[in-house]
Amino acid sequence: MQFHHIPCSVKATYRPSGMDVSGGQSVYPLHRCKTIHLVRHAQGIHNVEGEKDHSAYLARHLFDAHLTPLGWQQVDNLRKHVQTSGISKKVELVITSPLLRCMQTAVGVFGGEDSTDGIDVPPLMVTDAGDSNHPAISSSNCPPFIAVEGCREHLGVHWCDKRRSISEYKPLFPAIDFSLIESDDDVLWEADVREKIEDVASRGIEFFKWLWTRKEKEIAIVTHSGLLTHTLAKFGDDCHPDVKSEICRRFQNCELRTMVIVDRSMVGSDSSATDYPGKNPSGEDAPSDVTCTTPDGLPN
Repeated sequence: MQFHHIPCSVKATYRPSGMDVSGGQSVYPLHRCKTIHLVRHAQGIHNVEGEKDHSAYLARHLFDAHLTPLGWQQVDNLRKHVQTSGISKKVELVITSPLLRCMQTAVGVFGGEDSTDGIDVPPLMVTDAGDSNHPAISSSNCPPFIAVEGCREHLGVHWCDKRRSISEYKPLFPAIDFSLIESDDDVLWEADVREKIEDVASRGIEFFKWLWTRKEKEIAIVTHSGLLTHTLAKFGDDCHPDVKSEICRRFQNCELRTMVIVDRSMVGSDSSATDYPGKNPSGEDAPSDVTCTTPDGLPN
């Protein structure tokens, strides 16, 4: 989404609509907030061909496109970032689209170390999964991974956006939880019908609402450019245009952007883990800014 340059004087005098006297700030209870780390998958073979010729996305040989060698380099660089920044220690759950390029990106960035020797746990990814020429990735010392259909790419027509059967994926990604996906085969993708943009956005918003059914407060989500672009465009209209632009600008391959989502409509049911009720033990606690008066009505 493009925004025209706004003169400094306009920026300086910007006020939210509705006579908001808070200066454009918002305050929300912490337990009504979640931190989400949004990641677009690394470069796939379809990105290379589609950059040269957009009609290439119609090609059948791009079915469920896997990462390129450059894509794996991007994964390695993002992995270093999430480790040095401390993100990897904070993420409680990794959600991935059930397409090959997203699962490869997700396990490569947030998974355990490459070697699984001597560790009796199923790997997140087996060696050379999806023509990756990549060693196995361990599920040790990393958060759980789940695959969710709701964060898939724009559905239909483009063969790169059609997934394999779940029964094909499970041996390649043994430690990813596929239990939330109802159909083994891809029943959502249609060869001759492209999902409407407004439907992509609605699906993305429903996915964000679904996040409130999860107890985790810090979640990494590995998904696609189309889903991110069309969904995030629905947010930020009550913000300064520069903030709206930060929310909505197009994701590059293997870009990570950290955001906070807020439950303003009581969608979730979590109670606070940090609030403390006070008055323990109980006692008088009239606030000092309450004016006390004498029986004759004069200030005390």
